[in-house]
Amino acid sequence: MKRSFATAIGLLCAWTALRANPVTFSVDSEHTLPKFTYTHFGFSRQEVRFDRVTGKILLDMQAKTGSMTISIDMTSINSGVEMLNKHLRSGDFFNVDKYPTATFKSTAIMFEDDRPVSIVGDLTLHGVTQSVTFTVTSFKHGPHEYHQNREAVGGNATATVSREQFGLGRFEPSVSDAVTISLGLEALRD
Repeated sequence: MKRSFATAIGLLCAWTALRANPVTFSVDSEHTLPKFTYTHFGFSRQEVRFDRVTGKILLDMQAKTGSMTISIDMTSINSGVEMLNKHLRSGDFFNVDKYPTATFKSTAIMFEDDRPVSIVGDLTLHGVTQSVTFTVTSFKHGPHEYHQNREAVGGNATATVSREQFGLGRFEPSVSDAVTISLGLEALRD
């Protein structure tokens, strides 16, 4: 009886130690969609996405800590209109020849209960780095049925930034200075 109890305690401690370790996830680029919206001459909100994104997420769910690094290929901008895509890639806006990549590197992830609720970090865009806080609007952690039940995390987050703070204020106020960035993200355990 003592041996069974000791074995059970040992297994419980080992399981707890395994859960306490940070876990690394790689962004599933097929199911991750960074996009931004802005107002156009006050008539409508336009939405533009980026088709190529990579990144890593490190989470310790027991300690409620983590980090996130996301890299966006700015040449993959997609408004649905090729002429607008070319204009957005040009020096009038993102100047992708000079700044082909945007990055986000978290500095803190805040949790409530068992889920992250905000992610603070440094967004580098157009050669300028600014602190940005993303509000996490949904989050899931568990087996991903589409990927043979591999452990996964996913969710959605939004932040609002000023184009002008990143040196992208051209055509304001016809194109709004305030831009909402949203990220739908899924990542699989390495």
